[in-house]
Parts: sequence; C-alpha cells; structure tokens
Amino acid sequence: MNSEAVAQYLHENPEFFEQHSALLAEVFIPHPHGGRAISIAERQQLAMRDKNRLLETKLRELIQFGEENDAISEKMHRLSLSLLGARDLDSALNTAYFNLREDFDVPHVAIRIWAGADLPARPEFMGATIEMCAFADELITPKCGPQLLEEAPSWFGEAGPNLRSFAYVAMRSEQSFGLLALASEDVQRFYPEMGTLYLKRLGELVSAALLRYLKA
Repeated sequence: MNSEAVAQYLHENPEFFEQHSALLAEVFIPHPHGGRAISIAERQQLAMRDKNRLLETKLRELIQFGEENDAISEKMHRLSLSLLGARDLDSALNTAYFNLREDFDVPHVAIRIWAGADLPARPEFMGATIEMCAFADELITPKCGPQLLEEAPSWFGEAGPNLRSFAYVAMRSEQSFGLLALASEDVQRFYPEMGTLYLKRLGELVSAALLRYLKA
C-alpha cells in the first residue's frame, strides 16, 4: 500500500482515529521546526497554531488596508468640500494644489488645460502640445510610472530633473480638456502596478471643479 492510498483511506475514513485513538499518542513524526519527534496530536496542535498565526497576519493586513482607505476617503472628502468652496478659477486651482501637496503629501503637482476661452495668463493654460492632448485622450484610466511625456519634467521647475515617478490623470467631461500630473523623487511613489481608483476619483473631482469656470 503506497502513501497516497493511505492518505486517501484516512481522508475517506475519519472515524479511524476514533477507533484507534491510542495511535495519536503512540505514533511519532518529525517536528516541523526541529529534529525531534512528536506525536500526531502535538503535530496537529502546531499546525493549528501556524494556521492561526497566518490568519492573524492576514487580519492585521486587512485592518491596515481598511484604515488606509478610511484615511484616503477622509482626504477626498476634505478636498471635495474645499473645491466646492472655491469662488473662481484661480481659487479652484490653488485649492487643488494646496490639498494635494499638504493633505495628500504629493510633493509635486502640475495641471495643464487646453480647453475654454478667455483663459487667464497662468502656466496651466500655456504650452499644450499635440502629443500631450493625444496622450490625455487615450488615458482612460490614470497611468503611473516613470516619465511618459517628454515635456512633463519642465512643468515642475527646478525639481524636474530629479523626479523619478509620475502619475498622469486625464481631466475630462465628454472629452479630455486637461491633464493632472503628480510627481515624486521617489521611484516607488507612483509605480505601474499601483491601484488607481482614488487617482481616477481625484481627477473627476478636479475636473468637475474646474469645468465650472472654463467657458466654452
């Protein structure tokens, strides 16, 4: 009888150890974390402890993720209230910059807009290229990672050459009208595999706030 057959038999006949309970104390097997031998019953206890430790670790991770999501949701709420309180385009832009830098702890933020009429003489409304507009049009979901737009570092002044990771979020209504760019010197701050749900919502909030003041 091979080991697979024995395992199959025990699996199909759980009453075996009830009928032969003495075996639980008489049969010794190797300790999973050492060289000594232990009974089957003690081995089962160790297996349960290992399983409990794994479950506790997963529970701590879930709690941590929940707390992080709660914190982000609170920041999104504060940003929403601040943008609702903006009275003009300058105020809406300045509010977006302040909250992203101070509340979300994003070190570098840039906005570029190419739609609307009678736009003020601010950097956000200057220098939009065909490549930039096409990039935003294709940006259905936010994109994170290293530099993707050649001109992007120039938006951040002296910090530009030192930036190593970016998050690009298209601002749109029916079509794209601008681009929100977040940047960091930390190469892992915005990485390609990161989740983008909150970035997408962030873009939607800023887009809705600015559209109120962009004349057709």
